Amino acid sequence: MDVINLIKYYTEKNDNAFREEAYKIAREFDKSGDVQLAEYIMALLSDANTFIPQSNDYSSSFFEKISIVNSSLPLPEAIKNDILGIINAIGHNLGINKFLFEGAPGTGKTESVKHIARILNRDLYIAKFDYIIDSKLGQTSKNISTAFSEINSLPHPENAIILFDEIDALAMDRLNSNDLREMGRATSTLLKELDNLIPNVILIATTNLFQAFDKALTRRFDAVINFNRYTEEDLIDVAEFILNEYLEKINWVARDVKLFRKIIGLMNPLIYPGELKNIIKTCLAFSNSANPYDYLIRLYETITSTKINDNIKLLQEQHFTVREIEHLTGISKSQVSRGLKNE
Repeated sequence: MDVINLIKYYTEKNDNAFREEAYKIAREFDKSGDVQLAEYIMALLSDANTFIPQSNDYSSSFFEKISIVNSSLPLPEAIKNDILGIINAIGHNLGINKFLFEGAPGTGKTESVKHIARILNRDLYIAKFDYIIDSKLGQTSKNISTAFSEINSLPHPENAIILFDEIDALAMDRLNSNDLREMGRATSTLLKELDNLIPNVILIATTNLFQAFDKALTRRFDAVINFNRYTEEDLIDVAEFILNEYLEKINWVARDVKLFRKIIGLMNPLIYPGELKNIIKTCLAFSNSANPYDYLIRLYETITSTKINDNIKLLQEQHFTVREIEHLTGISKSQVSRGLKNE
């Protein structure tokens, strides 16, 4: 009952009742002789603001609040561990508050930021570069300074995460002769403002162009997370995860996971999760409901850029079984067997 009450008061954001219930639990531990645990609970309560005030009253022309949906996010173990490390680092409150996520489009950078905000129960604000970048000479630098002044003046900075999505729009290499001098000045301003960022605001930036990134800017971040670390097996696992989510909404397609994984394994080059999701969704959406394997046929032709055209020899060379060839071509197993024998 105590645990149920804690959850109830937490979801209601009833700070006083939550604390009273926690103190009650501590007293019960103390009474039963578990003094150390009782003291630990009391210490946690004395240090913490159980519920951080919401910053819903904050508005800005440079930032937009993003609504966070509780959705799943499949990631390779290596990247997942780095995300957990960031969450722990923020929780330890040691002033580690600037992170850069780099990687190809569709690798899960922006979605990971949303999940971090959800897990930490923080408001997420995204920088609007179309308002920050200005064609007037010197105005972009001024806008960057104003934007960071707003960040440092947030009503409840401990409850905010700021996202600079595709920050390379502001931060290309200042020494690049092809870069405009105006953007070079903007990058210099960004360097200065990052140095002056208050420690209880979390800032996460993403980039698809890490190689062109200003190295001085890279050094301003406490950690750089590489999102390109997907193996072929990781991508096949992610694809299966995505498929299973969609199959929960569709009851007329065949759930042949082994055949699906074989088709995904034909990817060359590898396709990252963002594009994979679009391909799988499209193949399911356009598939013929009269044929439960039609989405797999479409998937094969999309992944390989090859029409099946009853090419049973090619399918055999790609290690598909007779039964799987039947599903992909509509030719019966006996005919497939005879055809392969003749070949």
